[in-house]
Amino acid sequence: MRRIVGIAAGMVLALASVPALACSVQDDYRVPTNLELAGKADLILLAKVTGGTEGAAQGPEDFAITIDPLVAIKGELPAGPLTLQGVTLSEPRFLALSNPYDFAQAHPLSYIGGCIRYMFPLGTTALFFLQQGEDGAWEPLVSAFSRWAEDVPGPDAPWVKLSALYAEASALPEAERKARLEQARQEWAGMAADPVAQLMAADVARQLAGPNETWNALMRREMRRLGFGDENESGEGQAVDTTLEQMRGTDSKP
Repeated sequence: MRRIVGIAAGMVLALASVPALACSVQDDYRVPTNLELAGKADLILLAKVTGGTEGAAQGPEDFAITIDPLVAIKGELPAGPLTLQGVTLSEPRFLALSNPYDFAQAHPLSYIGGCIRYMFPLGTTALFFLQQGEDGAWEPLVSAFSRWAEDVPGPDAPWVKLSALYAEASALPEAERKARLEQARQEWAGMAADPVAQLMAADVARQLAGPNETWNALMRREMRRLGFGDENESGEGQAVDTTLEQMRGTDSKP
């Protein structure tokens, strides 16, 4: 978690001179765990990005991408292409793919802009966590800094397997859910010669550990570690909070 927060803090520092690109969350906000994200999703869909708008030319209200469904991990497979509003195709300078072996950190572009990933390379295959809107249309299940949309190499990717496990486990009563997760953790942890299995076991262990710490508490601690304040200094809490507010702008909306 320290590594995740360190990367996020670094990106905030890089954007400190452009407050409009930064974002803030309410003080009690917690990034949902992967298990919580899977439980809340109405549809977890493996799909290919086949078209969309380019963000540089239009406003956010006009952003959209088209995705072709491949496999439904949770829910029913849609009959045809879907249009997701509010997200867009990547500009060349923001072309980046998810690390297929990192299951804790969200896509790098989640740490700029509106706190969520909203840019996708044309042709990428990704696992989308979606919810059904009031009008029945599918829309992104957006939570700040969450893994709502991650690029994957294909249907057998580790993140796809983990998401299928979390979708299954989230539907079980609590005692059965923990038992199912522990069974999977032990199975993967037992594959000592398989480093990917070890990483998957570690992610399951994070789900078993429970909810994440609040994001702002993590950021404050990381900022102190980077030298923005000292825990033994009087008034350091205010100094750190002020620094964070200057970096991310004054908007306190989640």
